[in-house]
Amino acid sequence: MARGICLRLLTMAPRTRAQLAEALRKREVPQEAADAVLERFSEVGLIDDEAFAAAWVSSRHAGRGLARKALASELRHRGVDEETVKEAVERLDPEEEAETARRLVRRKLSSTRGLEPAVRTRRLAGMLARKGYGPGLAFRVIREVLEDEGAETSPFAEDQGYPLD
Repeated sequence: MARGICLRLLTMAPRTRAQLAEALRKREVPQEAADAVLERFSEVGLIDDEAFAAAWVSSRHAGRGLARKALASELRHRGVDEETVKEAVERLDPEEEAETARRLVRRKLSSTRGLEPAVRTRRLAGMLARKGYGPGLAFRVIREVLEDEGAETSPFAEDQGYPLD
């Protein structure tokens, strides 16, 4: 029974060990049976939290533009242990993360044209914050993109003493 539940869930999408354990618990699979199946699946490579975390970071960063902070939060929410989360998000190159932030700002820029500089900056910073970018990186990238556009930058875009996250 436990084996079938895990196989069915794994055919739909990759899962973490914690997600499978929770599914087995909800279906009231005895703990001994659940542990045995999860251990066996880990041994044969059907469950690999490290591979799951690496793929998750790569996919969600490329597809949704999420920053390290948001990616780490999502992995923790899926039951990935802290050491694995740390290793997975550290693989994300800081310059790649900054370039992704620039791309996100450029894409949103046209919808903010005609607004006051402070409003534009606030909206762009809010969008980046929701994707997990810290204020230091966000304001630096926004300032760069607005300067490239030739727009007047807002007072918020100046260096506020935030660390470059």
